Amino acid sequence: MSALLPFRLHLIEFIAILIAGVAHYFVVNSPRLRRLAFFALLALLVVTMWPIGDLAASVSLTVATVQRLVIMLFVAPMLLLATPTTVLSKLTRPRPVDFVVRFLSHPGVAIILVTILGTATLAAPVVDWGARSSLGRDVVLLFVLMVGVLLWVPALAVMPGAKRLSPAARAGYVFGSALVVTSLSFVWIFSRHSLYPGLHNQYALLHMTPLFDQQLAGFVAKLGSYIPMWAVAFTIFFNAEDQGINVDETPLHWADVERQLLRIDRQRERALRRHQPE
Repeated sequence: MSALLPFRLHLIEFIAILIAGVAHYFVVNSPRLRRLAFFALLALLVVTMWPIGDLAASVSLTVATVQRLVIMLFVAPMLLLATPTTVLSKLTRPRPVDFVVRFLSHPGVAIILVTILGTATLAAPVVDWGARSSLGRDVVLLFVLMVGVLLWVPALAVMPGAKRLSPAARAGYVFGSALVVTSLSFVWIFSRHSLYPGLHNQYALLHMTPLFDQQLAGFVAKLGSYIPMWAVAFTIFFNAEDQGINVDETPLHWADVERQLLRIDRQRERALRRHQPE
């Protein structure tokens, strides 16, 4: 493998992940949240560095699919859970940010955007761009992480001021999301020729043809999303029952009350400005 896939450090990505880890360590005091961030960033490091990152970028659609599943279904939700509510409140407090978060966190909007944007990151021109360019590779991976965060905001109910769902609705959202995360998988499975000319050396490195690699990626995408996401959906539902929480009721959180009061104050300020005499 080393002859065809020479070692690359990917120093910029390594430094970025290291800075994120150090910043989280000094901002967050909770050992539990620090552990969540550590495992999330470690997983991100593994799937973006050599050899997995290089195989995913320019060789194998199957490896690229595994990489994206790890980022979207593990790294993104773990980073969300590892961020304290107080930090999320400060980050989303500015009016423009609050407006965007409120809009994107609606489950209907989130699932539509995840479908469109997630599919776009696996479109042939985008994959070929990532295979040719280090910048393209990094932009696509950052975009995948953002799509993953968008996917999990309605499900995890951690974002202050975002639309809160009942446990039953959250479980249903996660269950249904598994179906749209892999929107291209059937195309890959039933296609009769390779769709990604930018990927190469599949046989030399992995002993599989480009078409078989593509078909395998389709099955990996299906199983790799259905199994963990459906497990999370059932966990959300049954944990609520075990804790005596009504699965059809939306819980009330102080961070949401505080954000709603802030929004009311801002509405009053706008109303006053509109009625002030010139």
